Amino acid sequence: MSRIARQIAAAAAGYVVGSVPVGVLVGRLSGGIDVREHGSHSMGTTNVLRTVGRGPAAATLLLDIAKGAAAARIGGVVGGGRGGMAAAGLGAVVGHSWPLFAGFKGGKSSAVTFGTVAVVSPPVAAASFVGGVSALAVTRRMSLLSLVGAGFAVATAAVLGVRRHDAATPALVIPGVAIIVYRHRENINRLLRGVEPEVDMTGPSAAGAAASH
Repeated sequence: MSRIARQIAAAAAGYVVGSVPVGVLVGRLSGGIDVREHGSHSMGTTNVLRTVGRGPAAATLLLDIAKGAAAARIGGVVGGGRGGMAAAGLGAVVGHSWPLFAGFKGGKSSAVTFGTVAVVSPPVAAASFVGGVSALAVTRRMSLLSLVGAGFAVATAAVLGVRRHDAATPALVIPGVAIIVYRHRENINRLLRGVEPEVDMTGPSAAGAAASH
């Protein structure tokens, strides 16, 4: 199998892994609801927090990160090396945003992207984490955690790409961040209008969420 064919296969495998709708499954198991029918209509961590509570949100976050990391690892085997990891990682980001197993209605891909980048380039993931968490601490807005973290990832990937002649990391990070920004377009609009809500880190209890929906 040619290198290009192997990387296409890696991307396809990553898409299948990314399509596993973690937030939907967690919402159904913990609150008996489809989180995409409530709040922001996303299956991501923030919407799970707002609809079914902290525990399910933490589980969603960790599993989405693990999903991205697993996709990248599989890509390394299927596609061969870091190029295969990057291809599968990007496939996972696309799969999470437009999942095959959930009617192509997915999440905003920040956690999954972080998981893939953590495998492909840990320094880029570390920079993204520091920038994103700092933004959250200052603003209490989850969307800025994602967007600022994404910006740090792009800047770091660009610098390391030049210094280390690393094409794989920018090939994952740049389109991955483009998807994150696209999926956050409503949040960006609210941020520009000054009406983006702060996140309540307590969230509802799972029982309360189930009763209220």
